[in-house]
Amino acid sequence: MEVWRQLSNGLRHMADKEQTTFEAKVGRLEAIVADLESGNVELDKAVALFKEGKALSRECEELLKGAQEQIDHAMDVTAKNAEGTDEEVPF
Repeated sequence: MEVWRQLSNGLRHMADKEQTTFEAKVGRLEAIVADLESGNVELDKAVALFKEGKALSRECEELLKGAQEQIDHAMDVTAKNAEGTDEEVPF
């Protein structure tokens, strides 16, 4: 019964992924790591937590890539503006 509750909690976390901030995702990842490192997790729960953690890490990586692209674009626009063009930075 406990395993099913944990799985449903994990699915709820995954369903909320679009509404969750990067910081919340990292916080959840830290909680998962702590649970797994404690060694007090049953195998079924450990597998479910691992899968949730992998999904969260992919989501965080995508968010970081998007942020890096925005920063790179802003830096390019800033450099162009310094050269005399007047392009706006879209955020």
